[in-house]
Amino acid sequence: MLLFPIFLVLLVLLLWLPGWWVNRVMRRHHEPDDRYPGTGAELIHHLAGRLGLEALRVERTGSGQDHYDPSSATIRLSPENHDGRSLTAITVAAHELGHAIQHADGMRLFRWRQRLVRLAQPFQRIGVGMIMIGPFLALLLRAPGIMLIMVLAGLASMLVMALVHLITLPVETDASFGRALPLLERGDYLHEQDRSSARQILQAAALTYLAQSLATLINLGLWLRILRP
Repeated sequence: MLLFPIFLVLLVLLLWLPGWWVNRVMRRHHEPDDRYPGTGAELIHHLAGRLGLEALRVERTGSGQDHYDPSSATIRLSPENHDGRSLTAITVAAHELGHAIQHADGMRLFRWRQRLVRLAQPFQRIGVGMIMIGPFLALLLRAPGIMLIMVLAGLASMLVMALVHLITLPVETDASFGRALPLLERGDYLHEQDRSSARQILQAAALTYLAQSLATLINLGLWLRILRP
């Protein structure tokens, strides 16, 4: 009986620690906030011009919501990264530009991920609903087969979401270390003493998706355990 609470504590730590470490790394390198001469947004505009991505747009978004939107070719940066001149602002901006470069290059894994995301997002919401109402609907209609079909459909949608997160890992790693870091290093945009810290920030960004993958797989495993006869 003692093993279960220990497992539960380890599980919570496994899911919580990556997010805590990511936030800690990002906050630490936001200071000083005037370390570089240009902002994150200005760096993207400058590099996009050099790379022939003049149509790329840059917008502000909510804090902690930095991302690249391929549907509108728009990089959205949080205010501290859009307007900031810190190491974090410069590195996160370069990372999101890395995704825009993947899109422009037609990277296969990037395309697959986008297709799966479009498929998975609505089906995930529907799938969880199916798992929740399946047993009640089966009792109401006195048709156990309906419950099985709905539960299997729900689990399949969760499995697709787990696949999205797993594909995201190499996409994020490539955006960080295959695209962003070489751009920053070749162009001498980083202070020499900041290079190892920039790598740490990029590793932190990838770790976020590792935590999401683990959470999705654990959630799937818990539902399988609950539904096991």
